[in-house]
Amino acid sequence: MSPVQKNPAPRRLAALSLSAVVLAAGLAAATRSSSAATLDAAAPRAAATPTTPPPSYPGPGAVTGDIGVHDPTIVARPGGGYLLAHTGDNIALKTSSDRRAFRNAGAVFPNGASWTTTYTGGSRNLWAPDLTYRDGRYWLYYSASTFGSNRSAIFLATSTTGASGSWTNQGLVIESRTSDNFNAIDPNLVVDASGKWWLSFGSFWSGIKLVALNPATGKRADATVRAIAGRNGGAIEAPVIARHGNYYYLWASFDRCCQGAASTYRVMVGRSASITGPYVDRGGKAMTAGGGTQVLAGHGSIHGPGHQAVLAGTDAEALVYHYYANNGASLLGINLLGYDAAGWPFVY
Repeated sequence: MSPVQKNPAPRRLAALSLSAVVLAAGLAAATRSSSAATLDAAAPRAAATPTTPPPSYPGPGAVTGDIGVHDPTIVARPGGGYLLAHTGDNIALKTSSDRRAFRNAGAVFPNGASWTTTYTGGSRNLWAPDLTYRDGRYWLYYSASTFGSNRSAIFLATSTTGASGSWTNQGLVIESRTSDNFNAIDPNLVVDASGKWWLSFGSFWSGIKLVALNPATGKRADATVRAIAGRNGGAIEAPVIARHGNYYYLWASFDRCCQGAASTYRVMVGRSASITGPYVDRGGKAMTAGGGTQVLAGHGSIHGPGHQAVLAGTDAEALVYHYYANNGASLLGINLLGYDAAGWPFVY
């Protein structure tokens, strides 16, 4: 086991025993009243984006149904409603008409993904998907790896409907080998203001990386791998880049995931006027030097929130993430995002 990789074994175990997690999620829901996309009219909306953060972290917004997730990503569907994907056997799917009630919708690859087994050691469990809808189809980047190794890969699949079994394997995007100083998992697609496509990714090792993509194929445009954040081998992963105003915000998760209620995951952010960086936190510290401004951390019965996605809307943005309940179940969390007078985000 490498000391510099997150422990994905509980992630795999949770996915392999998803029925138990979903049952726990349902019980929890009964007691609870970047991907970039547009918020649905039926979802909670803000009259105006607030500029003053609450005095303490709020609880997640009310969600119901099949809310057992890990590493969620969500996108608005062109015909209305939402499609959510998360870590699980062959990538798990969920749908929602209103971003409140969710139901299981099968797997991306119900017949398996044999092209990933070189990296998974034969396991069907695929990690950390990233969903985007552009140019009339869904783009899904996802990860294949094994515990304690950076022999990993990011693949791409596309679909015009997003339905289980409708996805076409577009092949390998980037891989990492044990001789590399990075880990090719946790992808996120972002399109900059000039229309250029980029993929951020990374977990532990030397941190978060950025590569340019060809928008015609969704594959790499060149051989350059840029470093945009790191903690000198420490716990940083799950990057998401989202544009707000004049800045690109680099969201990441710090510290330990996948330990149930003992998880210390927390959501951090930095920003840059350029998509390639440098990204700095509120205090001006570079994210390549371990900088990051905390936006959300564990509080009360909400443990280890992280592996966030940002859902952009016309009147509000939402932070979508997983967290752990007291019983260790990994559940879906959604909060709206505000920005203070200096342009730094907070949850409410």
